[in-house]
Amino acid sequence: MSRPKLEVADIFRVHGSAWRAANAGHISLDQLKVMNAIRRCRTAALGGHAARCEDCGHEHIAYNSCRNRPSHRLPCNRLPGKDCPKCQAGAAKAWLAAREAELLPVRYFHLVFTLPKPVADIARHNKREIYKLLMRASADTVIRIAADPKQLGARAGITSVLHTWGSAMTHHPHVHMIVPGGGLSADGARWIACRRNFFLSVRVLSRLYRRLILDGLAGLHKAGKLHFFGGHAGLADRAAFGAFLQPLRKIDWVVYAKEPFAGPKAVLAYLSRYTHRVAISNSRLIRMDSRSVTFRVKDYRVNGPGRHTIMTLKTGEFIRRFLIHVLPKGQHRIRHYGFFGNGNRAANTARIREVLGVETSDQGYPHDGTADDADALARVLALPCPCCGGHLIIAETIAPERCPRAPPGTGRAAA
Repeated sequence: MSRPKLEVADIFRVHGSAWRAANAGHISLDQLKVMNAIRRCRTAALGGHAARCEDCGHEHIAYNSCRNRPSHRLPCNRLPGKDCPKCQAGAAKAWLAAREAELLPVRYFHLVFTLPKPVADIARHNKREIYKLLMRASADTVIRIAADPKQLGARAGITSVLHTWGSAMTHHPHVHMIVPGGGLSADGARWIACRRNFFLSVRVLSRLYRRLILDGLAGLHKAGKLHFFGGHAGLADRAAFGAFLQPLRKIDWVVYAKEPFAGPKAVLAYLSRYTHRVAISNSRLIRMDSRSVTFRVKDYRVNGPGRHTIMTLKTGEFIRRFLIHVLPKGQHRIRHYGFFGNGNRAANTARIREVLGVETSDQGYPHDGTADDADALARVLALPCPCCGGHLIIAETIAPERCPRAPPGTGRAAA
């Protein structure tokens, strides 16, 4: 695959320093780390490997990604590469291999849970707490309604993916949820299938989801875990916050239930597009000049030719929008609930296959979306020769470039 003509890394290299200087004191450490990681990703700064083709002798250099660079200070799942557009393909490939081993021969459904704009607005300054609440409340909603004997009467399994952006990189937190069309009975002895084109009532889901989110917000406020700034500063008062929530109890909250997937393989195709996305992919970038960045956007409210358009933002605004989607440290975009919960996923999947009368896969269940440095080496070896398609053998390891911690001639070393 050819390198895109323009990358987010190019924008950070050209304009990043000026933007950081103009916004000094308003950028988090995590955002700075992401900018630096993306800027250096797959460059000599992170080192790499020199490989030689066994067939034609062609020499090929592959530089390390910011996701998989060796680090003794951060485990791989904490590396900034989770926000890097260039690091997602490899991570998604490893993650999808594990999910393929878990696919069940049943119908799958796609649900989407969104937050009303007033709640999304206060989530911008309370990402850790409200994103966690969004994922937990949406999962609890499905699990509780599915367990109700009047609905499905079974224990559901859920894979949830948190997205915080719209196509124009605006702040739009929502959860994409993939759910098998049925669940385990309470005693685990049988599989209870849902109706052919109907999983659970969207109306019932919406009402419980609304209550869980609003009750959760009230609890977070009472515990002093929410922070308010600017026009929302007055919401620090409990009475004002209660008044702020009251209208939200009377409106319908949006929960989408899309058509069921056309078989388990279609689930994998969908997951490959959605699980390891970042706010914008390099393929959507069109051009950059001294003042602005132009990129492709999709308006999901429009059907037809007008759905795909082009947007131009000032460079500073483009960088700001990209960085507001950097997640707090330790926050995961992908989570599993119900019988897919990480602690029991393998055992539950094997049990479901048993009651459905299909063979149990003996593949492992690696940690979601991560790969150790040995995996990174294996991927380099697996690359085909760009000249003849032959097998590449690593001939040399390229050490990362080291950046000095302080300018020469300063500090104790200069004394």
